[in-house]
Amino acid sequence: MGSIEMDKERLTAEMAFKDSSSVVIKIRQKLPDFLQSVKLKYVKLGYGYSINAATVLKFGVVLPLLVATVVQITGLKFDNVSELWTSRALLVDTATAVTGLAVLLFLLGVYWAKKPSPVYLVDFACYKPEDERKMSVESFLEMTEDNGKFEEETVQFQRRISTRSGLGDETYLPRGITSRPPNLCMKEARAEAEAVMFGALDSLFSKTGVKPAEIGILIVNCSLFNPTPSLSAMIVNHYKLRTDIRSYNLGGMGCSAGLISVDLAQHLLKANPNTYAVVVSTENITLNWYFGNDRSMLLCNCIFRMGGAAVLLSNKSRDRSRSKYELVHTVRTHKGADDNSYNCVYQREDDKGTIGVSLARELMAVAGDALKTNITTLGPLVLPFSEQFMFFVTLVRRKLMKAKVKPYIPDFKKAFEHFCIHAGGRAVLDALQKNLQLSEWHMEPSRMTLHRFGNTSSSSLWYELAYTEAKGRVSRGDRVWQIAFGSGFKCNSAVWRALRAIPLGESGDNPWADSIDRYPVRVPVDTPKP
Repeated sequence: MGSIEMDKERLTAEMAFKDSSSVVIKIRQKLPDFLQSVKLKYVKLGYGYSINAATVLKFGVVLPLLVATVVQITGLKFDNVSELWTSRALLVDTATAVTGLAVLLFLLGVYWAKKPSPVYLVDFACYKPEDERKMSVESFLEMTEDNGKFEEETVQFQRRISTRSGLGDETYLPRGITSRPPNLCMKEARAEAEAVMFGALDSLFSKTGVKPAEIGILIVNCSLFNPTPSLSAMIVNHYKLRTDIRSYNLGGMGCSAGLISVDLAQHLLKANPNTYAVVVSTENITLNWYFGNDRSMLLCNCIFRMGGAAVLLSNKSRDRSRSKYELVHTVRTHKGADDNSYNCVYQREDDKGTIGVSLARELMAVAGDALKTNITTLGPLVLPFSEQFMFFVTLVRRKLMKAKVKPYIPDFKKAFEHFCIHAGGRAVLDALQKNLQLSEWHMEPSRMTLHRFGNTSSSSLWYELAYTEAKGRVSRGDRVWQIAFGSGFKCNSAVWRALRAIPLGESGDNPWADSIDRYPVRVPVDTPKP
């Protein structure tokens, strides 16, 4: 098998020789090297995120007036600065001193009021289904073949995808899908949702000691299952939450919706002091299993699996000492104005009328473009000054001066200690590792989550962070980057700073507790045979 890369067209051509007289050429779209070209407007947007009212007030008003007040109070002149080191006393006019201090205290009070209130991640919990829900790759293929709904060619297609997907033999599928015959009904879909959401929430309340009645904000995101009453109402009813709870149910927002929920919770917490917020991220696959033969829709069957997570956020100052992380930044990117981006992940009917989610051939290119925009916006917020300076100088030379210089690739390893990249698929993880120049150690949480739990949609980021904690890798002050992408097309980032070290075995409810000693494992690479 030979390979030729065509960077400008974002294509890879693979040639396989069947015999001496014939050759098969396959053209595949690849993830573009999105760090090789960036747009100045997104760099500007990144700096815009960092300049809020409190920052302007601090550096534009408070600090200059502080200096001016000190000078006025002390009667200090710049040409007499040296006298500070020899003079033992400074004469201060009482009225001037009181006035200056009053102005300074007022400005400090305004700054304190405008300063964004911190949002703490007290703890989180990931749902781990019972063992009878486990589904090995071979069992999945046998179930697919015995189903009788698929043509032989599509069965073989699913076999090729499954053996190269990076999934292991301990992922989970809901009962409605594994039943013989499959029982895909509303009752089973509700049972899956209840098991996942209540399981994660029970664990969260147990770990934190917070009572359901203390929750003031509830946000649930699930893309493809939106019954009436809503999933958030299901939780309110089950836990008998209070009547004035601010409840939100986000649907159809794809695998990046978990970070959208975190961003929404952040803004709600800023507007509602002394409050707890719970975010529940899940995906329901019972009613969204595809029983047709459109290959673009069969990919979801091969990689999506059962899972969910619940996160407790707080703006209470007393929770800082026991919280695990503090939210530093969220950056959201939405490319839905572009038709290719909007249509690349699309729920529709196939030619036989069977509903499924279609993944377009342009998905990798669209994902690369969204990632490029998001990372370019995030860079000015997180990269150290040395990296920003080299990146910005090179960018100006290339864009404004038209100089033919190699682009400077910022080293994001200097900005973060841990990376939680949405485990959407093996190919995307490979491309991101190459583009961001990450080591196997940095990619380990994402790859092992894909292997152990599969693609659990928006909750995968929390299984990855749980893996990092289970390995005892989180120290006080460590920075964690969560990045996810999904339909729309959207790419979202969240940056967290660890408030304390997470010791090994702190929580027995960690979904990796009984298997972390076996990881990392080597995921075999299945290469196409010529």
